[in-house]
Amino acid sequence: MSESDFWNDGDKARQISQDVANLKDLVSKFDKLHREVSDSIDVATSAYNDGDSSLEKDLNASIKHIDEELNQFELIVFLSEKYDKASALLTFHAGAGGEDAQDWCEMLLSMYVKFAEKRGWKSEIVHVSRGDGAGIKSATLEVSGSYAYGYLRHESGVHRLVRLSPFDADHARHTSFAYVEVLPEIEHPETVVNEKDVRMDTFLSGGPGGQSVQTTYSAVRLVHEPTGITVSVQSERSQLQNRERAMKILISRLEQYNNAELEEEKKRLRGELTENAWGSQIRSYVLHPYKMVKDHRTKYEEQDVEEVLDGNLDGFIENNLRELGEMERVEKG
Repeated sequence: MSESDFWNDGDKARQISQDVANLKDLVSKFDKLHREVSDSIDVATSAYNDGDSSLEKDLNASIKHIDEELNQFELIVFLSEKYDKASALLTFHAGAGGEDAQDWCEMLLSMYVKFAEKRGWKSEIVHVSRGDGAGIKSATLEVSGSYAYGYLRHESGVHRLVRLSPFDADHARHTSFAYVEVLPEIEHPETVVNEKDVRMDTFLSGGPGGQSVQTTYSAVRLVHEPTGITVSVQSERSQLQNRERAMKILISRLEQYNNAELEEEKKRLRGELTENAWGSQIRSYVLHPYKMVKDHRTKYEEQDVEEVLDGNLDGFIENNLRELGEMERVEKG
């Protein structure tokens, strides 16, 4: 960073600066934790030698805080995949089931926005396709923050909701499905896209920007003809900005597509969500006849569904990182 030509390549310089900031933050947190451990040991030793039990409550609080901080450091062990440090792109698709599924899809989008907010990450909805009645048919959420993709990558899959339907006149119990796809936002991709292979369509934007956005064809849809992969963006005010952002997302999706070994994975990245795929849910959210959220891969569960839907996903995220991350490490030898 001290080189005179460091800022000649702005994008690369910003990425390096961010990497340095992340490393400094990590070292700072570790140094702080080390001091807390050292101070607690000194206090405990002094209290023991003096026979003073009045500090027991404060020491227990310090130990609890140290344990929580150490737990977060341990998770970094499982965040060593190629793109784990990157920001994340989450795409949501409502399953079959009309308004119930579309409403569930919007609930999931809100859940991840709140989760990002609780972690201090920035999130932005770059595209949304509204349902015919309630909810949304699909949406794309960009989550910017250190290790965002690493923390969220195991959230990719089918999410199942069981509840008494607010859209059913009989208030009957319904099961709804929505698919969440999680991709890394790749800053320096290996994939090179031939512009001739990309078709661009424009349409009226429903994103931010007031009435002017609604009346101009600023929203962009890019279609990669050889694979059929489609990306839509409507968050920016101008067509040019939306196209640049859509191309960035398209490259990330193509990078994953080119690295996919299984045809099923390629079908998913192309958007071919088959009926069979909807039956393989990774997590169930049950609101009736009892309340529980259960991850079917790790068997981890929580009873407070409202808390989970309010973005409190730490328990699921941490269990996924530890158990699924360890399984990946074993498979790779």
